[in-house]
Amino acid sequence: MSEQSKTVLMFVNGQAMSGGSINFALQEAKFLGAAKTAAKYRFYSVRDEFPGLWPVEQSGQSIPGELYEVTYAQLRESLLPNEPSELELGIIEMEDGSGSLSMKMREEEITGNGVVDITNEGGWHKYLAAKKA
Repeated sequence: MSEQSKTVLMFVNGQAMSGGSINFALQEAKFLGAAKTAAKYRFYSVRDEFPGLWPVEQSGQSIPGELYEVTYAQLRESLLPNEPSELELGIIEMEDGSGSLSMKMREEEITGNGVVDITNEGGWHKYLAAKKA
């Protein structure tokens, strides 16, 4: 099986989602639909430019986003080069107990300037809409 045909699941919850500024990086990926993480994460806005997940032992919530099937080449050549340096690739748990790749906050960035916990806001799109209102 060639690298071009091997795929992985990628959960996105910010600017890579439909309508986001880097969604173009997923144009060749297969959209699998709306999805949610397990209730094991906090969700942060970084300068209101993009969000980031952070796994927690307590007080976590399920975070909404979108799930895509991507090839390693799409991930390596298109999506990852467009992700902010405050995020890193990791594996997360989905609401149904399955796993997926996703971008997560780098530990040292959680306490950075302009980082705000938006876990209770209902996701990135709802957070941005509330900011505009």
